[in-house]
Amino acid sequence: MKLSLAKILKNLQSVLLLNTLLVVIVALFVYEQNFSYKKIENLDEQKSILKALRTISKSDDPEVAKIQFDGKTSLLLVKINQLQRLYKYDLLGKYFIYSPTEYMQDFNELGNLIKELDRLAKRYFEDKKDSTGKKLEELLLKTDKKIDELYIKIVHNNKHKNFILAQLVTILLLLSIFTTFWYRKRLKTIFEDIFLLSSIHHANKNHEANTQEADAILHRLRKKNADTVDQSLLDPVTDTLNYKGLRTVYAQKKNMKETYFTSVTVLEIDNFSKTDREYPLELTQTILKKVAFTLSLFEQTTDIVARTDYNQFTIVIARATKEQCFKEVERIKESINELKFKLPNGKYANISISVGFAIKQSNKPLDDVIAFAKQLLKVAKEKGGNMIAQKSDLTKLDI
Repeated sequence: MKLSLAKILKNLQSVLLLNTLLVVIVALFVYEQNFSYKKIENLDEQKSILKALRTISKSDDPEVAKIQFDGKTSLLLVKINQLQRLYKYDLLGKYFIYSPTEYMQDFNELGNLIKELDRLAKRYFEDKKDSTGKKLEELLLKTDKKIDELYIKIVHNNKHKNFILAQLVTILLLLSIFTTFWYRKRLKTIFEDIFLLSSIHHANKNHEANTQEADAILHRLRKKNADTVDQSLLDPVTDTLNYKGLRTVYAQKKNMKETYFTSVTVLEIDNFSKTDREYPLELTQTILKKVAFTLSLFEQTTDIVARTDYNQFTIVIARATKEQCFKEVERIKESINELKFKLPNGKYANISISVGFAIKQSNKPLDDVIAFAKQLLKVAKEKGGNMIAQKSDLTKLDI
């Protein structure tokens, strides 16, 4: 069973999308770990502040001690507020690991303990009998214990995140390995079919394509060649029509689309004349075959493609409007410009073409329109080549 190129590319698109989604999730986990470390640093700072609170004594100056204690409890409340703000960045944690209600409740409880510390400290520093000293010490221990609980929860959550992150990275790695080996073979198959279609060597006429789409193109090309019985109408190098074949087939097809506009285009490969041949014969024939194949990809039932000179091709196409005819020729030119060829020195090069484009009037003979298109081709070459010349490019003197 032959592979489906459309199915391969569609599945590859889905796999790449899944791969990208996993990469984004992994990146979010890694990014959030930074905020988790900030939470731990914050709790460490709160522990240090609580330790400093125990060293404050009212024996020297109760008013100064009270101010110091009040300043540090205010700082603790700021730290708790920072922890609550970090919560909004913990998207994966609050949706997949812990309860948002429990998370906020823990920090509210810690905040209430700090506020109670502040109120009790004010009474302690104002009470000369030290009746609240023991309660204050117990509350400090309770607050310290609450911070330890939060510390353990955050560390536990980080451990859970690291486990999920490790699982995701493993899945991502396995998916990447699978994608690489699974699609490498299929992409190689696609490349072989593309190479087969672009080479058009006679030795490959009986070669079977591996994909359904390439097989359909090969079938169409073979059917087209089989339908042309008279070999005298074919160009031996490119298997397209020659000039005689162009006239013969045009006589058969000229009435197939009477309501359509017919255009005649003569294109010539730039710097590719027979007398000034820059490349070896094998390479020049390869270039001619690839250009002929590119033209065949745009050919419709009523169209005609022929090689009418060494480096010239003539195309007769019928479309609903003049604009569609010209747009089709533009697309053909762009496709040929994108072809790459390996030169004898190992480098790759593109080719360019000059084009003469003319619309055929119904009362004009084909030979006259071809002659006019060649006149337009000459204008394109005189203007530097690699362009499409049409009637509007002719000067009054040319006319």
